Amino acid sequence: MTARRARRRTHAQPVASHERWLVSYADFMTLLFAFFTTMYAISTVDARKLSSMVDSMQQAFDTRGSQPTGATTPSRAPSTSHAPSLTAEQRERALAARLRDRLDGAAVDVEIDRRGIVVSLHEAGSFTTASADLSAVARDVLDRLAATLGRDSGMVLRVEGHTDDIPIQTGRFRSNWELSTARATSVVTHLVQQAGLEPRRLSAAGYGQFHPRAPNASAADRARNRRVDIVILNETTAANEEPRAPVASSRVPSGRAFAGR
Repeated sequence: MTARRARRRTHAQPVASHERWLVSYADFMTLLFAFFTTMYAISTVDARKLSSMVDSMQQAFDTRGSQPTGATTPSRAPSTSHAPSLTAEQRERALAARLRDRLDGAAVDVEIDRRGIVVSLHEAGSFTTASADLSAVARDVLDRLAATLGRDSGMVLRVEGHTDDIPIQTGRFRSNWELSTARATSVVTHLVQQAGLEPRRLSAAGYGQFHPRAPNASAADRARNRRVDIVILNETTAANEEPRAPVASSRVPSGRAFAGR
């Protein structure tokens, strides 16, 4: 009986495990993985933003009050870590991209040429044939255009009317010159009276059929030529074409009126 109990106690003794080190090893690998993940996250920080933050902290703590009496504060060289300001060309491209995004889906084209950004309103959807009255679609496009540019941006816009080479003679318009000029004027009027742009920023011009975008050789090409271009002049073009400052008005002798620029 005693021998049986002794054997039972012998079998009840726990057996030592030689794999307990795996638990510590797994914990260590988990910590190591977390460490490298953290290091990777730190390494992908935006260097420009981090540099800007460092400069701000240095300016906050580098004050004259912390300098010893009589000590001079060394002059600091201007920081070159900040990204340079956008050039005029980059700003122009950015604005053109915003306009394409805001006017997406409308019957317009947005391009950049030597004059600046050109927003072209197709006749189809903007005007009825031989008419200078803006459609609801065209008015919506102009409102979105003005909202994107902003009322106080100071940009100079030239609105240019264009037609195809088919002669026109109606009770209202005797030539393509008059039709193209009337359409440009309708656009300017809406931008001023409805969209709230400053009149001094706008001008209207009619070119008739003499500035075609494509040869008037097919119906599709003629449709491309019937348009109104809203040219957002770049700095160079605006400086060269900006009218002179207005002078004090004077009475015109002999009752004759002269058309100024």
